[in-house]
Amino acid sequence: MRSRYTAFATGDVAHLLRSWHPRTRPRTLEIDPGLLWRRLLIVDRVAGGPFDDEGVVEFEAFWRQGDDRGSMQERSRFVREDRRWLYVDGEVR
Repeated sequence: MRSRYTAFATGDVAHLLRSWHPRTRPRTLEIDPGLLWRRLLIVDRVAGGPFDDEGVVEFEAFWRQGDDRGSMQERSRFVREDRRWLYVDGEVR
């Protein structure tokens, strides 16, 4: 989760696509360069430990765009395949 947040914050589209499960991954991804991600807060985690194949992370990410500020909260599902965690999908709250 933290690496995906960092990828959004730095514009690393390649990492975002690599860490997205092929079943749900979009063909392309555009990041708004005017949207600045400022902070990540992990709200909850279910499973996702060293012996799990699935996990859920709920987070709140804080952003700024010009004079506007806000946050988005999502509950994200991940699966582990070949020892790598992949983002499956999420529910925005």
